[in-house]
Amino acid sequence: MLSHSLVSLADELLTDARAAHTGRSARTIHGGRDHTLRQTLLAFAAGKRTGKHESPGEATLQVLRGKVALSTDDGVWEGTEGEYLVLPAQQHDLEAVEDAVVLLTTAVTTHSEA
Repeated sequence: MLSHSLVSLADELLTDARAAHTGRSARTIHGGRDHTLRQTLLAFAAGKRTGKHESPGEATLQVLRGKVALSTDDGVWEGTEGEYLVLPAQQHDLEAVEDAVVLLTTAVTTHSEA
């Protein structure tokens, strides 16, 4: 059985993000080549963002700390600690309105040839 303290990891990653020139830090806590489910903790110093990118497919975002804004062509969603979002299947950008840590969960599909 594998267990993680999300509180401790969030503290560690936020410290790393504040010190990094990019203002970001991340760690995958579950997933890899043999897994469909991938879960990654992402930490951002206030004002830092992912930049516009395509949706990773089926994915959710849970705000563990701070406040974030997810922007799409359709509008902006602001989330604070404890809030959960099913990511839209469209291009988006995530910005830390204040120092923030989120848990990104994605379903990674692989196509095998028959």
